[in-house]
Amino acid sequence: MTASDETASEVDRAGEPLALSATRSNSTDPRSHPMTRSRWRKQLRPALLSVPLLSIVTGLIFPIALAVPARLFFPGQSRGSLIVRDGEVVGSRLIGQSSKRPGDFHPRPSAAGGGYDALASGGTNLGPANPKLRDGASDDPATPTVDESFAGVRQLASEFRLENGLPTTFPVPIDAVTRSGSGLDPHISVANATLQIARVARERKLSQERVRRLVQEYTFGPQLGFLGSARVSVLELNLALDDLALAVSSPSPASP
Repeated sequence: MTASDETASEVDRAGEPLALSATRSNSTDPRSHPMTRSRWRKQLRPALLSVPLLSIVTGLIFPIALAVPARLFFPGQSRGSLIVRDGEVVGSRLIGQSSKRPGDFHPRPSAAGGGYDALASGGTNLGPANPKLRDGASDDPATPTVDESFAGVRQLASEFRLENGLPTTFPVPIDAVTRSGSGLDPHISVANATLQIARVARERKLSQERVRRLVQEYTFGPQLGFLGSARVSVLELNLALDDLALAVSSPSPASP
């Protein structure tokens, strides 16, 4: 018996002959080998089981664990901090709204869509050294259906001074001429609101002191007492002015 015959007829410890034939090894698909199939099962089993398990944990259990305490302890915030007037939702304390009425406090500029579009939240993505941010851009006449004009800082500063009756060289608050990162900022700075008091009081036929008290009422301090700076809620302030105008115009009930 040759050495190759001895090798081919070797018997393992269990008494089964070993498949060492070169021809048989080459003709057999490695994936059909019992050991290979076992390794496939070991890899596929945790992968297939982890998908539904993680879906249940992260898609069902975790949201419920957050939503239930939030509804119990923070009912207003968990529903979007909505502002309701006469049974109708008029806005949210977290999302700004565009307003250009002369008698309203105006929010900061917005780059979200056409302005304060919640479906197109975003900033300008323009760096401080970009000439477009400073000088703006005019509309391209080659695309008449798309408005590509962009008001730069210089233009916005001039418009702010003009509408609020300020000198042409008067310093303008930074938030009055720049867009926020989201384009939906519901607040303006106290300095911005203060410069608008005279215009709002004149248009609303109110005393500046009365308007100033409302500004103070809707001024909120830094978040957690130290994050950011004091800010004024524009939508709530304008709604308070509307309520005040309604109260003034409504006739008082006749006394008996």
